Amino acid sequence: MTSQTHTTGHTDRETPSAEQIRRAPKVLLHDHLDGGLRPGTIVDLARDCGYEGLPETDPDKLGIWFREAADSGSLERYLETFAHTCAVMQTKDALKRVAAECAVDLAEDGVVYAEIRYAPEQHLENGLTLEEVVEAVNEGFREGERRAKASGHRIRVGALLTAMRHAARALEIAELANRYRDLGVVGFDIAGAEAGFPPTRHLDAFEFLKRENNHFTIHAGEAFGLPSIWQALQWCGADRLGHGVRIIDDIEIADDGTVKLGRLASYVRDKRIPLELCPTSNLQTGAATSYAEHPIGLLRKLHFRATVNTDNRLMSGTSMSREFEHLVGTFGYTLDDMQWFTVNAMKSAFIPFDERLAMISDVIKPGYAELKSEWLFRQTVSTSASAGS
Repeated sequence: MTSQTHTTGHTDRETPSAEQIRRAPKVLLHDHLDGGLRPGTIVDLARDCGYEGLPETDPDKLGIWFREAADSGSLERYLETFAHTCAVMQTKDALKRVAAECAVDLAEDGVVYAEIRYAPEQHLENGLTLEEVVEAVNEGFREGERRAKASGHRIRVGALLTAMRHAARALEIAELANRYRDLGVVGFDIAGAEAGFPPTRHLDAFEFLKRENNHFTIHAGEAFGLPSIWQALQWCGADRLGHGVRIIDDIEIADDGTVKLGRLASYVRDKRIPLELCPTSNLQTGAATSYAEHPIGLLRKLHFRATVNTDNRLMSGTSMSREFEHLVGTFGYTLDDMQWFTVNAMKSAFIPFDERLAMISDVIKPGYAELKSEWLFRQTVSTSASAGS
């Protein structure tokens, strides 16, 4: 085991405001398309397709229902939320609309790069083919990017094709992701219940992707703990860990503050394996009891490749800005901390190295530099005003 003492040098004086957090360039790696619909869109699409199963038809009340269902502690009720969103995402037009609105909403929240995941196999009930689903979503993302640009925002969106780990179509979806590589799809993922459905059930898909030099992430270390992380990395070869929050189980803190990393935690940190952490979602699923107790605080101090994500914006009633607001309020994070998380995420994206570097150098760092300059200017003005009074 390795050990070290963790300390923090953060101060409250550089804590960004909510407006600065919103304007700051942000990068999102873990967000589900079917978990981020606008409530009003769900109502519209349900009416258009004749779906009568919604628990509420008023958009405001429906949004509240989704958040309360996700917070209920009932797995059945939580899964029911996705049954409603998927039910209204069964046509090309619906998929295009949802994808376009996703890109617009993220761009307005300051997200400059996002990888959005969805399972094509969940959108076939009205006769669409897997290919038609992918093409409709890709078209929606491009439309959303154009609309965002027209309103003064910039965003680039890549798709991650997800296979459901309880099903038997992982290889088929992996092959689909490979066919649409460089056409809007940037990688592959598996999702669904971890317990009883280990990633090793889908080794043929991961072996195929590795032979094709393609990228993939795996939902692991959210509910099932260290064994799922170990399997995702050592058996399957995942590039990133979807959540990965349970890596904290391999880290010990002594009474004197000394931190000891187990061999798996050391491996994850030493190899710079990205953790797609989703604080609010983790609270809903019981992976943490509060923001203050969320492992992201310690993982930041220990310099893991930690990233901040939303998971399901509708169910969690969240956004990237809200996630950072919680972390800033809890840990006193500064703009430097926000930039650290954002650069981590951009370094870990599934696009070519030169494109990642350009985003960091041309968009992210200048964006934070501008915000820091504004903060310093305001401090100078405030100090001068105080001195002259």
